Amino acid sequence: MQKSQNQSWLIKIAIFTLIIIAFSLDSRAQTAQKWPEKKAWDWYNKQPWYCGFNYIPAYAINYTAMWDKTTFDPKAIDRELALAEQSGMNSLRAVLQYAVYEDDPAYFLKTLDTFMALCYKHHIKFIPALFDDCSFGIKSDPVVGKQPEPLKGWYAWAWSPSPGHSMVTDSTTYPKLEKYVRDIINHHKNDERILFWDLYNEPTNGGLGSATFPLLKKVIVWARSINPDQPLSIGMFDQNPRLNEIIINNSDIITFHDYGNKETVTRAVEKFQKLNRPLINTEWMNRPFGSTVSEILPIFYQYKIGCNLWGLVNGKTQTDLPWGHRPGDPPQDLWQHDLYHGDFKPYKPSEIDTIKEYIDRSEKKEYIELHKHQ
Repeated sequence: MQKSQNQSWLIKIAIFTLIIIAFSLDSRAQTAQKWPEKKAWDWYNKQPWYCGFNYIPAYAINYTAMWDKTTFDPKAIDRELALAEQSGMNSLRAVLQYAVYEDDPAYFLKTLDTFMALCYKHHIKFIPALFDDCSFGIKSDPVVGKQPEPLKGWYAWAWSPSPGHSMVTDSTTYPKLEKYVRDIINHHKNDERILFWDLYNEPTNGGLGSATFPLLKKVIVWARSINPDQPLSIGMFDQNPRLNEIIINNSDIITFHDYGNKETVTRAVEKFQKLNRPLINTEWMNRPFGSTVSEILPIFYQYKIGCNLWGLVNGKTQTDLPWGHRPGDPPQDLWQHDLYHGDFKPYKPSEIDTIKEYIDRSEKKEYIELHKHQ
C-alpha cells in the first residue's frame, strides 16, 4: 500500500513538473514574438525625436579598423562624438564586426562597452547593426589586423562586410554566429544606452541576393529568443518583395533607408505609415540625388520620424565620392555624404545650423508637451 502511494505521489509530481515546464515554454514563446503595435507605440512615444548619423571614425577605412585591436582609438572617437554633440545630434548607428569578436570575444565586448560609454558621455543613443552584406571593394570577407590604406578615388575601397560573404553562405558557420548574436545582445539586453537593435544592414546587398535569407531568418530567431528590452528591426532598402516581407513580419518598429529627393521620401513615408508602426530612417543624405539637409530633414521632423544621415567626419572611406566612383573618374563638385572635413570644419555650415534648429525646435516642443500635463 505504501509503495502504491509513493508511486502515486511520484506520478503527480511528474505531471505537475511537466505542466510547469509547458507553461514556462509557452510563456517564453509568447514573449519571444514581434511586439504588438501598442507596445511599439508606447516605447516610441516615450522617446525624443532622434536626429543623428551613421558613424565610422575618420581614421577607419572600414568597420574592421574601427573595432580592431590594432586601430581602435577611443580618443579620436571621443573628439568626433563631442563634435556630434555640439552639432545637436543625439543618435548614431554603427556596424559591429563579427571577425573582431571571433578573434577575441572578451576584447570585443570590453571595446564595445568603451564605445558605448563614449556615446553616453555625449548624450548619444547607440543603434548597433550586427551584420552587414555591403561590399564596395574587391574583397567580401573581413580579415582582422592592420587594414589597407585608401585607394584614392575609390568609394569605400576596403569596406568589410560582417561576417563576410563566405560565412553568410556556409550554414556550418551558423553556430559561431549564433554565439556572437547571443553574447552581444545578452550583454546589453537591458542597456538604456542602446536605442534599438538593427539586426542586419542591407541583407542581400553586395551581390548575395537570396543566399542571405537563411542566415537572416536565423538571426531573427536568435535575437527574438533573448527578448531584449529594446525593439528589434531590419532596415528596408530596396523593392525586393520577399525580403521586405521577412523584414515587416519580424520588425518591432519599421526602419528604412532612403537617399531620394523630397518627393521620393514623402511617398516612402506615406507608404510605411500604412504599416501602423513607429518609423525611423537609418540611412539618408545623398546631396547629388537631392537628399539634402534643407530638403529632407523638415520631412522627418514634420512626421516625427527619427533619422540618421550618412555620415559625420569625412575620412578614409572617401564617402564624399559618389557610389561606384573609381580612380580616374571625373571629379564631382558636390559631396555625396558626410557633414565635416577631417579638420572638423563643416562642409556646409548652413547644414549644421539647420540640424541644430530642428533639434532645438523638437526639444522645445517636447518641453511644452511635458509641462502641459503637469
